[in-house]
Amino acid sequence: MTEAVPLPPELTGRLGFAHRLPMAAPLPPGRQALGLFETRDAVLVVPDGLVPGHPVPLVVLFHGGGGSAERILPMLEAHALAERFLLLAPQSLFPTWDLVIGGHGPDRERLSLALAAVQARFPLDPAHLVFAGHSDGGSYALSLGLANGDVVTHIVASSAGFLSVHAQVGAPRLFVSHGTRDEQIPIDRSARIHVTQLRAAGYAVESVEYDGPHAYRPEVVAQAVAFALDRDSDGIMPSAGVGQSPNYSQG
Repeated sequence: MTEAVPLPPELTGRLGFAHRLPMAAPLPPGRQALGLFETRDAVLVVPDGLVPGHPVPLVVLFHGGGGSAERILPMLEAHALAERFLLLAPQSLFPTWDLVIGGHGPDRERLSLALAAVQARFPLDPAHLVFAGHSDGGSYALSLGLANGDVVTHIVASSAGFLSVHAQVGAPRLFVSHGTRDEQIPIDRSARIHVTQLRAAGYAVESVEYDGPHAYRPEVVAQAVAFALDRDSDGIMPSAGVGQSPNYSQG
């Protein structure tokens, strides 16, 4: 009987990331293009007031289909500045993430380079490396986060459509949110199924359903930030709210 040949790690979404001490000077506060790619470069938001040498949480935020770093950053940028965590927004090479199109490929490679570039300049908190995203970005955060749960500690998935996992590693905690009036990705075909499957697999999942369409909600995003930073919602600073509109479009 022929033994099954295991897939190469890169085809299962493994990033090969490991925590290391930084070797270069930190980037200044503000939005910083990492200068890794000629087109659709990764963008890092650096908050003011970071303590030199002190480990800092990193949140990686994946945009939705047809989106960009610029469109998705408002989902979490004000929180990053107020709560003082690094916010990395990679961008898919094509209109959406490689996994959505046909499997792990250039976007996984580009993300690995972006993570290495951030790690080279900042001491990262190993207890708070978060993958987050909305829509296709939420699906990517879920799928890639579960494949790299030895380093990814928390996953925040907003309005995610699918879950594709070829390797389950580690035990990240999950925050899954979805609008009950989502017509683009109906909740009964996505979040409710995902939450049931994830809990059955032994993952700790916080599930939030809200009355809304295919858009993230500021108050739910605030809950997710508190979850990702292991803080009570009362610990979120009032200034960390994102805008005044009750709904935001896909990033």
